[in-house]
Amino acid sequence: MSKPIIGIPMGDPAGIGPEIILKALAAGEIYDICRPVVIGSAAVLRMAECFVRGGLSLNPITAISGMISNFGTIDVLDIDMPDPKTHAWGKVDGKAGAAAYEYIRKAAGLCMDRSVDAMATAPINKESIRAAGIDFIGHTEMLAHLSGVEDPLTMFQVRNMRVFFLSRHMSLRAACDAVKKDKIKSYIGRSLDALEKLGIKKPLLAVAGLNPHNGEHGMFGNEEPDEIFPAVSECAAEGLNVIGPVPADSVFAMALKGRYDGVLSLYHDQGHIATKTVDFERTISLTIGMPFLRTSVDHGTAFDIAGKGIAGGTSMEEAIRLAALYAPVYGRGK
Repeated sequence: MSKPIIGIPMGDPAGIGPEIILKALAAGEIYDICRPVVIGSAAVLRMAECFVRGGLSLNPITAISGMISNFGTIDVLDIDMPDPKTHAWGKVDGKAGAAAYEYIRKAAGLCMDRSVDAMATAPINKESIRAAGIDFIGHTEMLAHLSGVEDPLTMFQVRNMRVFFLSRHMSLRAACDAVKKDKIKSYIGRSLDALEKLGIKKPLLAVAGLNPHNGEHGMFGNEEPDEIFPAVSECAAEGLNVIGPVPADSVFAMALKGRYDGVLSLYHDQGHIATKTVDFERTISLTIGMPFLRTSVDHGTAFDIAGKGIAGGTSMEEAIRLAALYAPVYGRGK
């Protein structure tokens, strides 16, 4: 089987995206497993070349057919945004936000028409996106719109631990209110389907508890007996391979040891803290449920260090690696 083509939209050009992409692609191992192509500004990448040791060269192209796919030469599907004459590192800029969105839009189109097998995204800046007048809060919402999918599923992976999220960006109070039986049942089914799409046969999913010690039978919190236990029990009775709730202070440690193939986290920070504490740089976000797979670094644009040459490429390298790993089986797990 030929190596998958992984599209890498450059993220906010004022952030660390250009630098970490170059550093990731300076690792020759990436070219052993895939054919990477950056989707962004060749001019901005040239500005970042000084941050990378070694003799890298850029190959600006106008179509995927122009890829060379040789280590040491970075293929760049060149999008002439923003104007390099006005480019500045580390600043909120609507022009940079507009460029970042255009990179993503182009990458999604390439994935949709099967020119590219998956994408691995560099970080964008929400303030710059807003300054550009683009009405999406982040990558997931953009890609949902571009792919025509209403509610893609988010999964984090670090080592062999995979974590799904019942809710994402909402207050903790609102997230607790969102812990409802029907929603949990839906996400149990979707999470198991996602694991199968990623090539895992007969996966076992654990649902995390919400309250300390699962609420001690209602002593502090009724979500477990009223919502979570019934959801898990009904799904199990329907033949789904799920258990729980498992107290949140132990479920992630057991998943890391391989007891579960995935964990359904009940709110944003519950799963974020668990994964990032294991290995911050290698915690990678996957967006599943679209016609294509998207992986991403799970850090921001780091404007405070952008343009200083000190950003690490480990997360970007890991995001590309996971995209290459899962692209051949994504959607064929069943």
